[in-house]
Amino acid sequence: LRDYPTLSHVIGFVKAHRPDLAGGTVRIAEAAPTVVRPSASAPTLQAASLEAADLMPRRVAVPTLRPASRFCKPTGVSLNKKDRVLIMPDASGVAEVLANALAERGVIALTADPNVDAETFSAQLTEALSEGAIQGVYWLPALEVEPEIESLDLNQWHELLRVRVKNLYTAMRTLYQTITTPENFLVVGTRLGGMHGYGVEGASAPLGGAVTGFAKAYKRERLETLVKAVDFAPDASAETVAAGLLEETLSDPGVVEIGYGQGGRYGVTLIETPAVDGSEGLPLNEETVFLVTGAAGGITSAIVTDLAAASGGIFFLTDLVNLPEPDDESIHLFRQDREALTKRLIDQARAKGERPTPAQIDKAFFAIEREESALRAVEAVEAAGGTAFYRSANLLDPDALNGVVDEIRERFGRIDVLIHAGGMEISRTLPDKDPKQFDLVFDIKADGFFSLLKAAAGMPIRATVVFSSVAGRFGNSGQTDYSAANDLLCKISSSLRRWRPHTRGIALDWTAWGGIGMATRGSIPKIMEMAGIDMLPPESGIPTVRRELVSSAFRGEIVVGGRLGILVKEFEEESGGVDGAALEACAREHHLGLVGAVKGCKLYGGLAVETTLDPKTQAFLHDHAMEGTPLLPGVMATEAFAQMAKLTAPEYTITGVEKVKLMQPFKFYRGEPATLYLRAVTVPSADGNLICRCELRSSRPPSKPGLPAQEKLHFTAEVHLSRGEVTQPMMEIDLPDMSALTIGAEKVYTVYFHGPAYKVLERVGVGADYAVGLMAQGLPPDAPDPVWLMFPRLIELAFQTAGIWEIKTNSTLALPASFESVSTYGGVPNGSQLYALVEAVDGGQSFNALVTDERGKVYVRLDGYRTSALPDKVTL
Repeated sequence: LRDYPTLSHVIGFVKAHRPDLAGGTVRIAEAAPTVVRPSASAPTLQAASLEAADLMPRRVAVPTLRPASRFCKPTGVSLNKKDRVLIMPDASGVAEVLANALAERGVIALTADPNVDAETFSAQLTEALSEGAIQGVYWLPALEVEPEIESLDLNQWHELLRVRVKNLYTAMRTLYQTITTPENFLVVGTRLGGMHGYGVEGASAPLGGAVTGFAKAYKRERLETLVKAVDFAPDASAETVAAGLLEETLSDPGVVEIGYGQGGRYGVTLIETPAVDGSEGLPLNEETVFLVTGAAGGITSAIVTDLAAASGGIFFLTDLVNLPEPDDESIHLFRQDREALTKRLIDQARAKGERPTPAQIDKAFFAIEREESALRAVEAVEAAGGTAFYRSANLLDPDALNGVVDEIRERFGRIDVLIHAGGMEISRTLPDKDPKQFDLVFDIKADGFFSLLKAAAGMPIRATVVFSSVAGRFGNSGQTDYSAANDLLCKISSSLRRWRPHTRGIALDWTAWGGIGMATRGSIPKIMEMAGIDMLPPESGIPTVRRELVSSAFRGEIVVGGRLGILVKEFEEESGGVDGAALEACAREHHLGLVGAVKGCKLYGGLAVETTLDPKTQAFLHDHAMEGTPLLPGVMATEAFAQMAKLTAPEYTITGVEKVKLMQPFKFYRGEPATLYLRAVTVPSADGNLICRCELRSSRPPSKPGLPAQEKLHFTAEVHLSRGEVTQPMMEIDLPDMSALTIGAEKVYTVYFHGPAYKVLERVGVGADYAVGLMAQGLPPDAPDPVWLMFPRLIELAFQTAGIWEIKTNSTLALPASFESVSTYGGVPNGSQLYALVEAVDGGQSFNALVTDERGKVYVRLDGYRTSALPDKVTL
């Protein structure tokens, strides 16, 4: 049994995508790699550094909004008259509606029988093939919402998975030489909630995760073929689902996972987020009760050591191997002299009259290695002052697992942390993966987790941690079974929000581990380097489990690794599957003048736009020049972000721009045109709305030939969007007399560098902790055809008013640095007299501001505005 992905999990994927690396023969260890340890029999106990875990990016799997299908490229599948497709039906009526829709196109639908055994099913498919080609497959059983997991017995569990994923294995193995071209397809349907279980509510029918995992791995084996896993909400009608399945068959070749939720199309991407988020984590101490499967794996043993050193807790450790005696001679030799152990194993085999082969000796050595790992985990717990209970148990034996859980129930009445690390993998493509092998790899992970949760029914579990793999997140050639099982574990973990709301479900998608055992030998590190994939250093990987438990109340799925290389290579590299021209037309329709050329909308990177601006034609540039060099105003970067967000979700209303950081000026050197490189990734927020995460970069030619381009990150922000309308606030205001606004524009713009279009202040008055700015009227246009979403010159009014307070109070001239949020309201305030009412917070550490008219109608609210002071002193 293997408890974590090693390089053998990734190597097939690498070769499938980089055939130039496949020429040599690379031996992949079947055994789990061992941790290099001191020679002493007892481990040296010291909890690993959580800071070391943070050296690796913490990537969280989240849903991301995709453009509507009308903005996407065609897939290459046509569904022509007399094409033949296979439908494996559901029980919710989708298959019938889909078959009728296909019939209207002249497509012949062959409906399969989910109730026949695998051998009969395969024979039926072979017969169907003899009558003509099958262009594609619609796989619908996972559209049925299964009963709650705890209500199932093992036979019911097996039957549900047989219909959903094991029949799928049979179908695609039988059709393997048929579903091969861009005209062919596999489209599977699920009801995980519309966002593949990554929404705030968690997965609604988690067994669909097995189908999705299979589909992702199948795509890696058939890169030229359209493969999609299309997810829907539990209450989506049969007509809606059938229409979505057809739509996804015909458009958007850029994604495999796609879902229909909150009125949009959602893929699954990765967002880097810190582990600490302000919520309370799980304290680990001597009373913490752990249950760990796969405890004899080298990495799992090391993780147990770390948890024991940090907690001194109570550990129930399980694995298939028996726990050896501490004075066992083989264990002693393994720890002290491995060459002597190998010689001893050879001598023992010869004493039995055998002629041992290297493979036989490796197998015997591996068995001792796992026994030693199990013993070391027990020793680590005891050395930390904790209590260890080791129980030999097969993850395929529900009675054995029930016994372990019953013992915990009787002794402690709870499980604080359940770590499901047990599993195995055997990498073979579908034609070479026989049914017994598929069942073994899949069932060990899937049945093991099911049996543990079933046995623990009614007992508190504070957190579960499942060891998944990049094979589960991205799919991997040769690992349809392993990917299916891992993604199933991820979706069950997600579903805990629904039926075990007090249990945190955490899934860790491990990349390949490096620096230990076989992972460091031969050409493997070189192959991984050429594929752009970093191997995971043990010093970073080992404390990751503890970090996720103690740092916050996070529940979800995390990819653990460094560079992911070809794992995150886009399936449609040019544009990510979208039609840039169609999106540009949409931008023009909505008057989004800062959206230039749409370069794509990629799964890992989001919407990419390049907008070239010329200071000679844009007043907001040539009237915003410092020492002769035009600078992009921070308010126009904010406007660009709002326009990007509007393009991603045209039906939504912008409610505010938050967490705005103005890191460094964007300069138009020598007054020449320059290009803004804009990116936006839109994700759902916890309240059911949207957050569009934006960044603006520049790119200049390299300083010397052969060097990379000089890229800089200038601005970042989050744009918040809602389907509802925003109500314009009204407030009671007591405006000062004009006589109190003592600083006129003629003085202001002897200090400020702004030109006519940005001379927004007519007069300013400053108090101890406030300032009031009166907006100038009759300003020239700030662009040839200005249509703005965020009233940038009104925000600039607040900025400049705050700046005058700083000059009068501190004699400092400052540039915008950041602000917490800005919201705009109402229509364009033509003809109204406008005021910026600015509050200096904590002596000017930050500023809050409102822009209103004389009646108290609010047009702008700005909070948490901060500046960066220039070194020279100035006065007014």
